[in-house]
Amino acid sequence: MSEMKGEHNLNNVSEATEDVPVSVSVSDKEHRPKTKRVASLDIFRGLTVSLMILVDDAGGEWPMIGHAPWNGCNLADFVMPFFLFIVGMTIPIAFKRIPNKLVAVKKVLVRTIKLLFWGLLLQGGFSHAPDKLTYGVDIKHIRWCGILQRIALAYLVVALVEIFSKSSAPNDAEPTHLSVFKLYYWHWLVGACILTLYMALLYGIYVPDWQFTVHDPESVYNGTTFTVTCGVKGKLDPPCNAVGYIDREVLGINHMYKRPALRRTQACTERPPYEGPFKENAPAWCYAPSEPEGILSSISAILSTIIGLHFGHVLIHLQDHSSRLKHWLLMGLALLTSGIILHFTHAIPLNKQLYTLSYVCVTSGAAALVFSAIYIMVDIWSLKLLFMPLKWIGMNAMFVYVMAAAGIFAGFINGWYYDDPQNTLVYWIQKHVFIKVWHSKRVGILLYVIFAEILFWAVVSGILHRLGIYWKL
Repeated sequence: MSEMKGEHNLNNVSEATEDVPVSVSVSDKEHRPKTKRVASLDIFRGLTVSLMILVDDAGGEWPMIGHAPWNGCNLADFVMPFFLFIVGMTIPIAFKRIPNKLVAVKKVLVRTIKLLFWGLLLQGGFSHAPDKLTYGVDIKHIRWCGILQRIALAYLVVALVEIFSKSSAPNDAEPTHLSVFKLYYWHWLVGACILTLYMALLYGIYVPDWQFTVHDPESVYNGTTFTVTCGVKGKLDPPCNAVGYIDREVLGINHMYKRPALRRTQACTERPPYEGPFKENAPAWCYAPSEPEGILSSISAILSTIIGLHFGHVLIHLQDHSSRLKHWLLMGLALLTSGIILHFTHAIPLNKQLYTLSYVCVTSGAAALVFSAIYIMVDIWSLKLLFMPLKWIGMNAMFVYVMAAAGIFAGFINGWYYDDPQNTLVYWIQKHVFIKVWHSKRVGILLYVIFAEILFWAVVSGILHRLGIYWKL
């Protein structure tokens, strides 16, 4: 699920910073000229971070908002594409002027390395927050992929394409809807190559039988080796798809996510879509790791960022609100409709784990429509005050992601317990302020996440904004 704050300025964007699900700080703020930000981008980023917190921390009690176990698209499945879309939108703003390509490339590489570092630290297995008061990871089982790693890859590829194709994009005195496509045809060529590569590998790779050993002390099958029978190609089911095969071969099965959403499929669990005990006759692959942010799916995820890149170009080149909105809404509806048709005609199913073409279209189309709605309310109708909490989160999104979504702050608080590790301030607030008051664990957890997490971090972000403090990558 992550994005970074940028100086979303349309007049002096050479000083802008690229956005990736995290935020940014300005130590030399007083030396920079004051610029006008695109408030809708901050709010959209803040909304996406808030959705990430909501689905991660309340999704266990409300599985209908958590990740779809396999095919389908729940609320949680929109978070990652929204982040990637925002990353793409902010790249044209950050690189509107490129006086020195080598300097620009260096900035991109440094930010990519920072994202990879934080991704490994937060999702590689070193941090056990917020529930376990331990740290450390066995390098033999470190998880190489994750949210920030995927964003780093998409950002790296798309930003470099933007930098090196810049000179080939001539100035258009009177840009039109079609000319924006023509100006940046290189981006679409790269997107077409990525899609062709992804589809060729997804449907063309032969997936042989494979084995794995369960490494879970809580499982009765710990230490047991299973064999999964495949011997097919072009299949998009959980055990025998090319995405999983490439991850197992390149990453190694011990370096993949141990609790994937596919464990909640009807074939595996007794209470789908809830996570729970497996069926007695559950197939072997239910016990295997699977990487939701793996190699081939991350290659496909670059398409979400390329689409966002185009929307950023529209923001820069089309000067009036009506032209921008017409372009965004038409393209968003076209993408959404195309994805729905692909899914319901059974041509290509919606699938976040595989990051299928239909999933790219539906989530990018939804991102376009949501952003357009925010743009209307905020940048046209000037209803900024209504969305101020989301704007604060969006301006310090990396900070909120690390503290809240990654559970670092809750883990720190849980480290101060009385008599029993379960007797902490976090658990006490959940139980006595929310669950007992509403006589429902499901409702209590939902309200706890909304008020004690999202709203709390919105207030904290607002205070940091007043102090001029941002987390910058």
